Amino acid sequence: MTVDGAFMWALILLLFSAMLTLIRLLAGPTIPDRAVALDSMTTTTAGAMVIYGVVTRQAVFIDVALVYAVLSYIATLYIARYLVKKRVGVACECEEGEAA
Repeated sequence: MTVDGAFMWALILLLFSAMLTLIRLLAGPTIPDRAVALDSMTTTTAGAMVIYGVVTRQAVFIDVALVYAVLSYIATLYIARYLVKKRVGVACECEEGEAA
């Protein structure tokens, strides 16, 4: 097996992982589950872009994947901040007599 063949197998496995993550994104019972699935999908996509860039020997895909990963990270932070502020999917850990 050549290095290019190994990269192609890795790309196929990443795309399969993205399909499974898409199922979790669509079927996620709560919003935090869907947020984690979306973050996982963007990370998988960035990895697939890097592998594709290495296989095709085009550095532009690696640059795009880097920018995509940074923007994905920032978006994940904003989604997490929104979920914490809205307390979506978080059980209340209040003592008796305290308001939520």
